[in-house]
Amino acid sequence: MLSAEQWQYTPARHSAMTLDVHLLTGWFPTIVELITAALVITAIGWRTRRWRTVWVPAAIGVGALTSVGLYLYLDHRGLAPDSAPVLFWVFAAIAATMIVVIAAGVRHARWWQHAAAAVALPLALVSVALVANQWSGYYPTLTRAWDGITAGPLPNQTTVAKLAAFRDKPTETGRIVPFDAPDSLSRFHHRTEYVYLPPAWFAGPTPPRLPAVVMIGGVINTPEDWVRSGNALEIVDAYARDHGGRAPILVLVDPSGGLSNDTECVDGPRGKVDTHIVDEVRPYVISHFAAASAARNWAVVGWSMGGTCAIDLAVRHPDDFGTFVDISGDIGPNVGDEQNTVKTLYGGDRVAWDRFDPATVMRAHGRYADLAGWFQSEGKRSGGTVGSSQITAAKQLSSLADSLGVTTTEVYRAGPHTWSFGATALADALPWLHERIDTDARQ
Repeated sequence: MLSAEQWQYTPARHSAMTLDVHLLTGWFPTIVELITAALVITAIGWRTRRWRTVWVPAAIGVGALTSVGLYLYLDHRGLAPDSAPVLFWVFAAIAATMIVVIAAGVRHARWWQHAAAAVALPLALVSVALVANQWSGYYPTLTRAWDGITAGPLPNQTTVAKLAAFRDKPTETGRIVPFDAPDSLSRFHHRTEYVYLPPAWFAGPTPPRLPAVVMIGGVINTPEDWVRSGNALEIVDAYARDHGGRAPILVLVDPSGGLSNDTECVDGPRGKVDTHIVDEVRPYVISHFAAASAARNWAVVGWSMGGTCAIDLAVRHPDDFGTFVDISGDIGPNVGDEQNTVKTLYGGDRVAWDRFDPATVMRAHGRYADLAGWFQSEGKRSGGTVGSSQITAAKQLSSLADSLGVTTTEVYRAGPHTWSFGATALADALPWLHERIDTDARQ
């Protein structure tokens, strides 16, 4: 486990890094939500008896049905709607209610009620987005959100052509470089992917053979998420400063090809992501960025869906990845129950379920020679223990892996299933991870 001397990421340390408007806590979300509520009340008003007894109940009914429909949709997509904050459903209902209020009150509303309704509707949608963001921890600050929405460049982003200009010059920060790996094998239409090159990569006339870590985010994702939402750049740069500039190359892959195409990193109708990561991205990073090639020097780190991907990739491909960090992953790739998963994720192919189910894969493989995994999950505290479906999954997978020779570490803490937990888990695991994968890469 971590020693007291090792650098650790904390929310307080991150808050000191920026004076930006915070979206997960603080005054901004609260003010927007209170203004929205006030405008909704103003827009609805008292009006006529028919308005109060017919149209207002009808509008509220439409809002309630919208929230129910949204719940069923999210549940069908396997996005755990039970964990959503109450305000998410409230503001979703308010947004739908305001549409009816605007349509039904066109003739009888006063000008100031029209104005209030016109502003209340978009603010209700903004409030839904703010609460959803708090639910997932996706964007911690307004600047991060703006950069993500507008597809702005990542911090310290540069191009391959400019890398030579940074060589053999002291630096405390790494560089992020976009790349376009081939897709001739997978035919997977991925978005732009990225590598983070630590300060040590630029020391000397040629890059050293550094270890590499594939980074994978959640279901709703972009390849940039580990930087914008998971604070990976700050965490790894800080670690490098304390270790002579040495840190792993981070490989920010695209696991979905779109914002919400849940592939679970398997090969299936939604994309051959397993093939893309193993047979296209990994060789590309070795050949183009001088990463070490041995399995011992490669790891996979993932949060939420990415945690499921991390263990699955490692146990399926121990000759390519020697280490994994499963942060709040599931028991296996899924988009709901087993029946729905086989139908939608594998196109009805039941054999594919076994090919990508990590427990089944481990049992079929037998004892592993040199594989290690870090499991870290969050849950609710009850009666002195912390529990969740992710913790249950981690304990089951860790027990099985340990029985088959995999060196395992387990960390369970109380907390929400958000990107901030993913960032904390990355910082917790990083010293252990780098010590393991960097040993042979130095030679």
